[in-house]
Amino acid sequence: MDAFARRRHTLAADLKARGLALALFEDTEGRRDPSVRYFTGHPGDALLFIAADGRSVLVPWDINMANAMATVDLIIAYTDFGRSVYGAMKAIIERWAIPTGGRIDLPTATPYLNYIEFVEQCPDHDFVCAETSASQKALAMRAVKDEAELAIYAMVSRITDELMDDIEAGVRAGDLTTETEVALFIERELRERDCESTGFDTIAAGPTRSFGIHAFPSYSSAGFGDEGLSILDFGLVYQGYTSDVTMTFVRGKPEGRRAEMISLVYRAYNEAVAMCAPGVKSRDIALRVEAIFKEKGFVMPHGLGHGVGLEAHEMPPVNTRESNTWVLEPGHIITIEPGLYDLELGGVRLENDVLIIEGGHVVLTHSRIVQL
Repeated sequence: MDAFARRRHTLAADLKARGLALALFEDTEGRRDPSVRYFTGHPGDALLFIAADGRSVLVPWDINMANAMATVDLIIAYTDFGRSVYGAMKAIIERWAIPTGGRIDLPTATPYLNYIEFVEQCPDHDFVCAETSASQKALAMRAVKDEAELAIYAMVSRITDELMDDIEAGVRAGDLTTETEVALFIERELRERDCESTGFDTIAAGPTRSFGIHAFPSYSSAGFGDEGLSILDFGLVYQGYTSDVTMTFVRGKPEGRRAEMISLVYRAYNEAVAMCAPGVKSRDIALRVEAIFKEKGFVMPHGLGHGVGLEAHEMPPVNTRESNTWVLEPGHIITIEPGLYDLELGGVRLENDVLIIEGGHVVLTHSRIVQL
C-alpha cells in the first residue's frame, strides 16, 4: 500500500469509528484544502470523496493533470457531473449505495448556504458539518509527517540550505544589491532546482523596511544588505511541501539597542530550539521566549512559530495563546522564528525548520544572522 492509500485508510477508519458513511474534501477557489493532495497526490482544484470502507473517488477540474499525477481508486471528470458539487455528491451516494439516513461529513469550512443546498439536493441523507469534521482530522494527520513526507523534507531542506549559501555569497559579492534582485534570484533558482514555487510571497526587506514583521509590499526596488538590518523570509516548495526560513543580514558593527536586539534573538532562538522534544508543550517554548524578551523590556509582536507542510502555516502552533494545548511529538516539523523590530533601528529575525524526533529534535535548515 502506498503512502496515499495508507493515509486514506487511516481517515476511513476514523470515519467508520464515528459512524460516518463518507467524507467530502473540497479544493476550490475560495476554499482551498491541500488535504486533497495529501490523500491523492493531485495538486489541486478537485473534489475528493472517501468512504468509511476506504474507497475513494477524485473529481478533478483538470482530468489530464489528475491522470498524470493522482494516486486514487477512481478518477471522474468534474464535467461528468455538470460541474456541480451537488451533482457529484448525488452520483457518488448512488454509486456507493450509501443507505438512506447515512451520515455524510462535509468540510468544516462549508458555508451555511452550501450546507443547506446539500440537504435539499440529497434529502435522504444526514449531512454533518462540525469542528470535528474529517477536514480537521486531516489537519491533525498532516501535523505528524510520515516516512514519505520526511524524505521530501530532507530534500527541500537541502535545497533551501544551498540557496541560502548562494544568496549570502551574492550579497557579499555585491551581485544582489536590491530587494527585487534577491527575490527574483530565488524565483529563478528554485525552478532550476526542481522546486515548484515559493511557499509564500518572498519577504525581502532592506534596512529602510525591515522594521515590519512582514514588509509591505513583500519586496521593492529598495536596497538590500546596506548599512543596518535586512530581513529575508522565504520558503521553497518541493513536491508540494514548503520550507520556511528567515535570514537577517547585518551591515556595519551593531551597537547599543540594535546589538542588544540581535543578541536577544540569538539567545531566544537557541533556548527555544533546545527545548524542542516529544512531550513538550509548544506553548511553553513560546512562553520561555516571551520571558527572555520581557527581561530586557522587549516584546515580540508575533508567535514564535508554527507547523509547516503542504501549507506554510499548519499544525501545531507555537505561540502563547491559552487555547494552544499542542504537545510536540515525533514527526512534527515546526518553525522557530524569534524576532524583534524597531521603527528606527529595523528588524532582526532568525528562523529554521525543526523536526521533532524520539528523544529530541533535528534542525533541518541552517539559516543564520549574516554579518557582512
